Amino acid sequence: MSKTNQSADGGSVFRVDKFVVPAAAREEILAKVKATHEVLRRQDGFVQDFLLEQFSGPGEFNLVTIVEWESQSAVDRVVPIVTAEHARAGFNPQETIARLGVRADIANYQRIPGV
Repeated sequence: MSKTNQSADGGSVFRVDKFVVPAAAREEILAKVKATHEVLRRQDGFVQDFLLEQFSGPGEFNLVTIVEWESQSAVDRVVPIVTAEHARAGFNPQETIARLGVRADIANYQRIPGV
């Protein structure tokens, strides 16, 4: 594993957000996701991100975001920053998801050693 993917407290953490987004909600959700990722990219510990949209296949989730962080401590530092930025912008993610009929599956992941 490269040095970029290692840290003193266990290595990279990957935040993976998977969404089922109705067509009518696509533009609003994408705008919110893009704005959030602009904030994330400026934070210490950010490594890379991906905003992915399904274009074929039978999968359920049609929008997936992946953010790689240097470590869990980087994630812990960023959570209150993002929460404050959302509040400043008047954006409540849970309310928006519910209002637009979006379903979300959100979790943090780590690499499987030796794979």
